[in-house]
Amino acid sequence: MPRVCAVLFDRDETIVVDVPFNGDPKRVEPAPNARALLDLLRAAGLPLAVVSNQSGIGRGLITRKAVDAVNRRVDELLGPFAGFFVCPHSPEDECECRKPKPKLILDAARALGVDPACCVVVGDRESDVEAAQNAGAIPLRVDGTNGLAAAVERILYWVGGPSSQ
Repeated sequence: MPRVCAVLFDRDETIVVDVPFNGDPKRVEPAPNARALLDLLRAAGLPLAVVSNQSGIGRGLITRKAVDAVNRRVDELLGPFAGFFVCPHSPEDECECRKPKPKLILDAARALGVDPACCVVVGDRESDVEAAQNAGAIPLRVDGTNGLAAAVERILYWVGGPSSQ
């Protein structure tokens, strides 16, 4: 079993329902039972953070201020999170932070004061899995928001913490 010291979540379609290029905090809808599930991880002593590509900023569809407002709402509904790490670039920008590159994960691990190798990265896309692998972290792919419960169950099994059953 892997050693787990922190959990990094993709935001859209992982812990909240995906609203493409959402800049409206009122449109944030948590995944089913997300608050209770995330609290189980916190009770097991794990810090949680969010790592999210937000290409709408780079594409001029939403502002960074709007994304930050949405993230504050996510934190109100599902937090506290130890941090939100956002790539604001479009895919064409060829930046260093857009998943599947590892920079968001490495930045989050550094901010949390943990080794990336013991961070579980939970996301719904192959780019989340690849970013975790590229950072030397533990990938855990979910099947959209309905997969969050199974992911939390697996992580709790790895840490020997309380069960979500």
